Amino acid sequence: MLKILLEKLKEAVTSVAPVAVIVLIISFTPAVELTATERTAFIVSAVALILGIALFNLGADLAMTPMGEQTGAGLTKSKKISVLLSVCFVMGLLITVAEPDLTVLANQVKDIMPGGADAGRMALIITVGAGVGIFLVIAVLKIVFKKDLAMLIMFFYLMLFAVCAVMAEQGKFELIPLSFDSGGVTTGPITVPFIMALGVGIAATAGGRNANENSFGLVAMCSVGPIIAVMALSLFTDGSLESYDTSIYDIENYLGAHMGELILSKMQDVAIALAMIAVFFLILQFTVLRLPKQKLIRIGIGIAYTYVGLVVFLTAVEIGFMPIGFKIGEQIAAFSQPLLVVLGFILGLVVVLAEPAVHVLNKQVEEITGGGVKKLEMMIALSVAVGISIGLSLIRMLYGFSILYYLIPGYLISLGLSFFVPRIYTAIAFDSGGVASGPLTSSFILPLAIGACEAASGNANIYSLAYGVVAMVAMTPLITIQLLGFKAVASAKVREKIVLKRILAADDEQIIYFK
Repeated sequence: MLKILLEKLKEAVTSVAPVAVIVLIISFTPAVELTATERTAFIVSAVALILGIALFNLGADLAMTPMGEQTGAGLTKSKKISVLLSVCFVMGLLITVAEPDLTVLANQVKDIMPGGADAGRMALIITVGAGVGIFLVIAVLKIVFKKDLAMLIMFFYLMLFAVCAVMAEQGKFELIPLSFDSGGVTTGPITVPFIMALGVGIAATAGGRNANENSFGLVAMCSVGPIIAVMALSLFTDGSLESYDTSIYDIENYLGAHMGELILSKMQDVAIALAMIAVFFLILQFTVLRLPKQKLIRIGIGIAYTYVGLVVFLTAVEIGFMPIGFKIGEQIAAFSQPLLVVLGFILGLVVVLAEPAVHVLNKQVEEITGGGVKKLEMMIALSVAVGISIGLSLIRMLYGFSILYYLIPGYLISLGLSFFVPRIYTAIAFDSGGVASGPLTSSFILPLAIGACEAASGNANIYSLAYGVVAMVAMTPLITIQLLGFKAVASAKVREKIVLKRILAADDEQIIYFK
């Protein structure tokens, strides 16, 4: 176990170090001025973040992935479709409630949700959880009845943009970016390992001869549900959109006496979320699964690692990364707007490395495609895509135009590409979009965009201009990964033509005839 933990620590250092180094370099330039306290808090938070990611990744391998696979395979073998769908809905809801990405986003927008404050935060989390649960059921039905993912995705995205029109008519146009962001943050480090493993388990049992292809697409579907759900919730928001409370990014709020309160709050929130998942899984164990004791002990140890990792991760993010991200965005936007866009692109290249869910996806993709899609190739494609998306988001924020000018053409291109590439690439691409937008996107890049927006466009425009960066991060991989698939298909056809040409041009005298 110690050897595995050391490997996870090495991976976490590789993930977090590039972002931390860039931030520290910037802090010593004239563009950004950080106090000694802020710089120290960021360094300590970066170290804690490394530990948190390592412990969480170990916990995901020991608990979340096996729980998903065993649940999917065990319930499918029982051949009780109603039980399978009911369990998938409840697990989708519970897993989402425990998702740290969603918690980070909900804390930033709770004041405008129905009820406001803690009630608003819970309203958003439960609504998103219900959206994930419903669409996880739809995704499972897709596997069981072997339906085409591309057609389902196209149908639901058309529905999604129809709801956009209703929001615009109801005067809630400013909340469209937030709605799209909710789809990106939902599929994070807890949700992805479980849902992807659930898909593998169900597809292995009921996926037929295209089991590998059918195992993908669950994350893609679970990214659509929250968007539609939050759009519906947004129609009932009662908070003011004319002002945004940026005091949550004041690092002094998290230091001193308040730090103990923050840590206790995170311990309580994570304990409640994971306890619900564990209790529900135990109910399945005694009624359907009946796994051996050794596997249960291993899963229990994994849940413990996941708990410690998440508490450390969320605390480090809130103390060091959110406030520093906000301050860097605010100061660089005031110093040089072109520099802000360049910095956004560079941070996008490296921030995806720190997303635990990305590494889970890349590993499973390489295994399931038999090396057809290389892990390194996927990582490079995702890094470039995320860099471009963040750069484009900051340009939109600076010039003040609607995010739909990006999203509508982007989704049209990604859906159009699905007709020209093998279906497995489409499924991988839409899954990649969900997992690329993880905890650091919502806890560092989004605060950076909010700080930049306040400096460049004013506090009143934050909801309409700063939000949407997570949605962009989730969208661009859809195009990038499918282009990889298109390239693979084109290369294969070129090789076939070359081989055929050589065969036809072969010298007949070299042919040996047997009599």
